[in-house]
Parts: sequence; C-alpha cells; structure tokens
Amino acid sequence: MLVDDHAIVRTGLKAVLGGAPEIEVVGEASGGVEAVELLARTAADVVVMDISMSGGDGITATRAITKGGGSAPRVLVLTMHSEEAYLEAVLEAGASGYLTKSTADRARVEAVRTVARGEVFVQPSAARVLAQGARRREEHATDRARFERLTDRERAVMQLIAEGYTAPEIGEQLTISPKTVDTYKQRINDKLGLTHRADYVKLALKLGLLQTPP
Repeated sequence: MLVDDHAIVRTGLKAVLGGAPEIEVVGEASGGVEAVELLARTAADVVVMDISMSGGDGITATRAITKGGGSAPRVLVLTMHSEEAYLEAVLEAGASGYLTKSTADRARVEAVRTVARGEVFVQPSAARVLAQGARRREEHATDRARFERLTDRERAVMQLIAEGYTAPEIGEQLTISPKTVDTYKQRINDKLGLTHRADYVKLALKLGLLQTPP
C-alpha cells in the first residue's frame, strides 16, 4: 500500500514498485487516517508511508498500524526528512525501514523486499545519523552523571561561574567569602576536569543550565 498526499508521488512509486515481479500495489491512501481505515479491509504486507501529510501524519499512522505486532503489515517510511529526530520517531513508532525520497528507484524496490522479509532497512547515511545521535546521548549521560557528583553548593558555584560572575560576586550572592568560592571552584575542577571558564560554559550549555538566545 502506498500512502502519500501527493498523487504524482504515488503514481511514480506505483510505476517503480509495480515493475518488480513479486510486488503488487494493492491500495493507495492520501493520509495516515485513510491508510489505517483502508488496511482494515485491504490486506497488505508492506505499507510505504510518508511522514508529513494533511490527512493524518505518518508517524501516528505507523504506530496504529504496527501495534498488532508480528501479524501487522511492515511499514517502510519514505520521506524528504533525514533529520535524526524523524529517524528516531519513526523507528520508535514501529517502522521497519526508513529512506529519503531522493533515493534511487532500485533502492526503493530493495527496501520493500527487505522489510517484507521481516528485516530492517536503513540507508547508510541514516545509520550514521542515528549512530551520531546515540554517541551524543551517551556523552550527555556521562556529563550529567559527572554533574550529579557535585554538591548543591558546588553546582551553584559552577553555574554562576559559567554565567560570568567573579569570585567576589559569587561570594556575595551565596553569602560566602571569595576564598571559599575559590575552594569550591578547585573542587569542581578536580571532579569534572575543568580548567577555564570556557569549559564551564560549554558543559553548562550541554546540560541545559544556561539560556541560549533564540
């Protein structure tokens, strides 16, 4: 089944996929809601799904289609979006594959064959995006764990340093002496491996402790 709100796209896909001897297009829908309704009365092994559609988005439809588990049709997302957020969202919704509309026709046919076999199809470029996102999440978790080792007072001092306050100004805000501020700063440096204020700013930004301009 083909699901896209542009008839010309569906026509092109039908021509490409229909040319493969073992692939038959059994239905078309212009939106996610229509696709779910159509599947209730039309048997399909694979659903080729767009994401952004006026008649119901593809991610919500994918979630509804795949909730049946192993007996549900496989969903292959074909979209113009290549961002990590979309990649993760469609895979979490239950999609078995993801490729962009700029993909060559031969790859589209192979993608349908792959998900029909019960396997997962992801383009190498998309796999790299997902891997990069995983590394960023791991780094964030590590940074957060390091930050959590600080005491409440050390966290307060760290944030104020990142915001650009001097030791005397921090001491005034926290009602402690500048020398005590320096002591806290040394403890922070030892625990987090920080050296310069730039290190404080970078870590605070990664942890979402500082407001960034719109």
